[in-house]
Amino acid sequence: MLACADVAKTYATERGPVEAVKGVDLTIDRGNFAAIIGRSGSGKSSLLAMVGGLSRPSRGSVSIDNTDIWRLSDNQLAQFRNRHMGFVFQFASLLPTLRIIDNVALPALLGRARVPADAYEAATQLLNQFGIGGYADAFPAEISAGEQRRAVIARALINNPVILLADEPTSDLDEETEREIMDHFHAINRSRGMTLVMVTHNLSLAEQADQVVHIAEGRLAA
Repeated sequence: MLACADVAKTYATERGPVEAVKGVDLTIDRGNFAAIIGRSGSGKSSLLAMVGGLSRPSRGSVSIDNTDIWRLSDNQLAQFRNRHMGFVFQFASLLPTLRIIDNVALPALLGRARVPADAYEAATQLLNQFGIGGYADAFPAEISAGEQRRAVIARALINNPVILLADEPTSDLDEETEREIMDHFHAINRSRGMTLVMVTHNLSLAEQADQVVHIAEGRLAA
């Protein structure tokens, strides 16, 4: 499902180049739940951004479902992300001026992936699945942080992606809400057979994964 070969990322700064990721080789099998763990500044989020087609590697390749994503044109990569990948970021990242149902349906409307009626029907089903169907017409500021995070997960699933990428998805949540979100992740992984890659600094969350990848100072650690 996911194969990274000699992936590296160097950032240009005023103080000179900074190597955030240093030649990572990584394979994650289809349907696995993998956790990437490391301290702040270890390079784990930079690695996830390259895997997600959001930040171009300085060298190396990333293949998802047998597609070398960094050989695609910008338009092709945008379409690939939209149709094959789902994202759950550290903060809710919902558009504040759109209703919850509009936020969830939006990826399905981009590029005319679905006709609007189908997109909103799928969004309604997902909101009901995650227990927030009653908030479809609410705006993000009108619901709790946990409800916002469930809406983000619903949005990530709207196009039935082959891989779900989550970057510190529970770091700003209380323990009870964290458990709820992790239960949703496990259910998605089991029921859909979806590959899930989660960046976290929380060891107890990482222990729930099928595969744990440790990264330190930009390199995979033993």
